[in-house]
Amino acid sequence: MKSEHRHELKTNELAKWLTNFPQWAKENRTTIIYVSALVITVAGLYFWKVYEKNVVSVRERLNLTNLITQLSQSKPQILQAQAQGFDSSYNLLPIADKLQGIAQDAKNDTVAALALIKRAQALRMELHYRLEAAGEREIKAQIDKAKAAYAKAIEKSQGNLSLMAAAKFGMGLCEEELGNFEKAEQIYRDIAENSSFESTTALVQAEQRLNTMADYRQKVVFKQSPIKPEVKSTSAAPVQPQIKLQAPDINSVP
Repeated sequence: MKSEHRHELKTNELAKWLTNFPQWAKENRTTIIYVSALVITVAGLYFWKVYEKNVVSVRERLNLTNLITQLSQSKPQILQAQAQGFDSSYNLLPIADKLQGIAQDAKNDTVAALALIKRAQALRMELHYRLEAAGEREIKAQIDKAKAAYAKAIEKSQGNLSLMAAAKFGMGLCEEELGNFEKAEQIYRDIAENSSFESTTALVQAEQRLNTMADYRQKVVFKQSPIKPEVKSTSAAPVQPQIKLQAPDINSVP
């Protein structure tokens, strides 16, 4: 069949279809309406999902950044309050709770993992920055919460080796703070011997802890300077309380 003839047939078929289209549309009006509505709905849901995903992601990261900033700023504020005889370490607990909320609602696993790591840090910091020592039960309960946050962060950070290594290192610090030095040493060794963590800061930190473990194989005391808020000196200038543990480096939060 010649190409001119084929073209002529196609042109005739198109013309015939266009001629009959109004009648076809009238007869199938209900079907056309349903199909059109379905297409519009699906398209609308798709674009809304993309929009919501982007907006929520930005909001999550912004909220997390703000809380991390608050956590960092809390350190000098707590120390300044201690210099005046006040204990404001409790301000870290609401930050820890908010970080937990972000982790639970996060659509992104990386955001969730980082929020959980920071939550664990806030819980541990609150114990270290107190003016007076906490009871053993309270210490264990709070450190256990930190360990749970680190463990969940490990699950959420499967695609981010840096966060995973940081969470594992945090678990090691928790074990040290509970006096479980053998467990802590094993955690550090696992990090140091994992070639996947070679480019992470946590591997260097783990190696340092292994090299200095002998210096810290003693019970950690969550206790500040013996100076109490109600004691006032009239013969000398006020002495600023110092955060000093029996194992000083354990107070460094990864």
